[in-house]
Amino acid sequence: MTSDGFDFSPGAQVPLSGAAGSTAATNALASAAYRDSPVTELLKADNEWHKSSIQPPKLSLFEPNLGEAFARAVQSRMLGAGRAALIQSFGIEPQVVVEHCLAASRIRKERDVRLTVVMVVCGLLFLPGLLAWLAGFQIRKTLGRVGGGRAGALGMVLLAGLGVLTLVFLVRMPFSGFWALYLRAMLVAPVIGWVLAKQICERTAQDLRERWDGLLSGGGVAAKVPETVPGHPGDTSAEQLRQDLAKLSAEQRSNLVFYAGPKGILGMGTRWGSWHLAEELQPSDPTKEINPFRSWDIIRAMHDQLRLLERGPLHTGGFPQPSVTHWVVAPVGEGASSVSRPSAGPKSAGYQIGGGELQRICNEQQFGSGNRHYLGVQFVLWDGQLVITLLVTVTVLHHTLRIEVTGHALGPVHSLFTSKPSPKTETVSKAFRFWETKTRNLPLVEPREVVRLAARAPLTWYPPLLDFLGGKLGLPEPFGLRHAWADQPWRHRFMADDALRAATPVLRVVHQAAIRVLEENGVDTERFGNRSSFLSGQVQGAEPRKADLYNT
Repeated sequence: MTSDGFDFSPGAQVPLSGAAGSTAATNALASAAYRDSPVTELLKADNEWHKSSIQPPKLSLFEPNLGEAFARAVQSRMLGAGRAALIQSFGIEPQVVVEHCLAASRIRKERDVRLTVVMVVCGLLFLPGLLAWLAGFQIRKTLGRVGGGRAGALGMVLLAGLGVLTLVFLVRMPFSGFWALYLRAMLVAPVIGWVLAKQICERTAQDLRERWDGLLSGGGVAAKVPETVPGHPGDTSAEQLRQDLAKLSAEQRSNLVFYAGPKGILGMGTRWGSWHLAEELQPSDPTKEINPFRSWDIIRAMHDQLRLLERGPLHTGGFPQPSVTHWVVAPVGEGASSVSRPSAGPKSAGYQIGGGELQRICNEQQFGSGNRHYLGVQFVLWDGQLVITLLVTVTVLHHTLRIEVTGHALGPVHSLFTSKPSPKTETVSKAFRFWETKTRNLPLVEPREVVRLAARAPLTWYPPLLDFLGGKLGLPEPFGLRHAWADQPWRHRFMADDALRAATPVLRVVHQAAIRVLEENGVDTERFGNRSSFLSGQVQGAEPRKADLYNT
């Protein structure tokens, strides 16, 4: 038992709701940890509400690629000590993504160990020569970035000049004795080290790309994270990592969500539709009073009926089993940089707000400040790429009962995350049949990439210094893996149809359950029925719109 009141001890492993069939979105996000493309590519995946940031490097030679920056940022944000609260990632399993980030970092660390040995033997012992070669590569990279092709060609000339100077020193050395041998080795040893480093980097790049491709091909690539298994009773780091992962899963199951104005409910997507039923409560028998009832009585009846949505009179497929959850929605500012949720206490346990507190919020916090209660029915479709959430709230003000149903849709992850690795090839003419061409494979790791990885390797033992020199990725806040890089579903015809079709049956079930409770408590339901019929016809013309902007 930890100090925050949450029990991380091993227990029965119960599959999370919605976990089955949601591997596509999970694997797509996890594949980012294995990628070797430029880190700036991630900015293309940002949507209109959530923007990533990249801290520019002090030295471009130490700049991380996409996989390195993504894995480092996700681990720090989701497992860091004293981290801020996370937004739930509906449709995916965030723990799996984090585990793949840990696995990718472990593979790179093993590569960096070998590169560090090469740097010590072939670089540190011949430091002047190493610095001369690194300076040449840094100048070339800087000129190529600032001045374009011509400046890059000038940097290439400088490197070629350094190579010619090396050959001159090898043939005719102005010194003799020990210093002559050392100066020759000083210029040659970094080149030998580069050849060895290239072989190491090529093997690791192939391994990373196979995992990247395997995740997107459905090959079931498992994340190997031995760091979470204690090696001995005093292994506190492994135990802490295991607890952090358990805490991440517990926070994912929290039923407290946050409404951020036009951004909608964070993690569920923007609100695209809203339907209201509001009528006066009058007794069906004028000589009798209405039986006392509360909003929770109606909500409970709706909950029981919504759980039966997958059942129908015809055997034609239809709805999969939905997830019906009682949500507590807390308001936050549109530009809020962080959110907070209670970890444990008398009114919550393990990030879950309990039944007694739920009833109190549902019955009493309907007007004015405070959190609000919503009953949500959620469908995770398209292998986790589409999350449809319909939220129901019931309020009673004076003699007016109001039932509101709102639709939220979270679209697929950006196409950047679903792109598979493409082999590096070039087309050349055949030696003898020059009118014919052939395609040959190129090495996955270019020469300048070998230099970058070898230069970064000794500094990976102290990540803050590497972040300072090479820059780092800033994740959009409040952060959640799923909504940060989600597209709108309306660009996909079938996804849009699924979102629109779900609204009508849910609305009808909600109204039928409410009217049944009203009839049982002696309420005249004629006007409720008429209004429900009108909404039932109106919802058939539902179309996506920005309901939270109140401009439609």
